[in-house]
Amino acid sequence: MYVSMPNMRRSRHPLVRALSLLLGLALIGLMLVFGLMVAGVLLLGGGLLLIWRQWTHRHHVKPAAADQAGHPSEVLEGEFVVIRHDRTVTH
Repeated sequence: MYVSMPNMRRSRHPLVRALSLLLGLALIGLMLVFGLMVAGVLLLGGGLLLIWRQWTHRHHVKPAAADQAGHPSEVLEGEFVVIRHDRTVTH
């Protein structure tokens, strides 16, 4: 099966070539401006969403209360194993 595209010959007239070049540059510039506007709207919307979530999260979180042992709630408790780089770990 042979697929062929239609032959797109460029015009020989210098004015038509210059106008097509200007039209192509204008389209590329328009797409660039449109893309930058979309990126700006997305960045602004993401920033506002982040600020909104931080603001609502800050107002709904209760102050950290101490647990039964008297430790603040930010303290993680658990068992930890020190892993040294000079010997292998078997567990």
